Amino acid sequence: MRFGELEFTLVSDGGFRLDGGAMFGVVPKPLWEKKIAGDERNRILLGMNCVLARTAGKTVLIETGAGDKLDAKLRGIYAIEEGPRLLDRLAAHGVTPDRVDIVVDTHLHFDHCGWNTRIVNGKAVPTFSNAKYFVQRGEFEHAKAPNERDRASYMPDNFMPVEAAGQFELLDGDRVIAPGIELIRVPGHNADMQCVRLSGGGKSAFCFVDLVPTTAHLPFPWIMGYDLYPMQTLANKKKWIPEIAASGALVIFAHDFNVPAAYLRQHKNQFEIEPARVD
Repeated sequence: MRFGELEFTLVSDGGFRLDGGAMFGVVPKPLWEKKIAGDERNRILLGMNCVLARTAGKTVLIETGAGDKLDAKLRGIYAIEEGPRLLDRLAAHGVTPDRVDIVVDTHLHFDHCGWNTRIVNGKAVPTFSNAKYFVQRGEFEHAKAPNERDRASYMPDNFMPVEAAGQFELLDGDRVIAPGIELIRVPGHNADMQCVRLSGGGKSAFCFVDLVPTTAHLPFPWIMGYDLYPMQTLANKKKWIPEIAASGALVIFAHDFNVPAAYLRQHKNQFEIEPARVD
């Protein structure tokens, strides 16, 4: 898809599963399972939808999925899909890891930054050796010392080798990092998650990340149990969802396996989706 001088497409790191109750918080199971059915272990199928963009001669990767460093036990718990993964999808677009100039870490949970690094000779090293990795400073500091509630989401091998290599660019709030690519701090899921706005040629797209992880999470009170600050999530959903719908922007859902991108249409107080292809 092209917006003026900005070109982008979706690249998937495959599917995985998380507990449906955790994904929908206080929403009762009889309601959420009508949207996304759970398996025998109550897990729902989710995608890991990343964005490959090119702008001003730069190759930009937004999010890096779960990577390949999880052991067999964790791969089983999260039902990580076998088959083509993120690096395979990048290769299909003619992009090798050394050609990526910018990596956007919206936050540092394992399912969003796993391919930041890979194992070489028994050691985790940055996968994208020539890239600058952009993350909010507050998120990086929290990732190094998480609390008991979210410790399982942070895996140091995904981000400490990037710091050791001097490849992190730590942000303190919103920033345009390349022509047509703006990072916007949106707290709620955690204190310093950042959404991404893509724009050019009079068009725009908005990556909701974990503010609205799937199309099923569009209703304002449908908030993940994982969110550290659910009332901030609620406030930001009430701000951003109507604004994006009114603007006509394309929406990218980080975890929707079946509808990774769509346009929003508002009917009174409800929002409906018009699925869109991004290629």
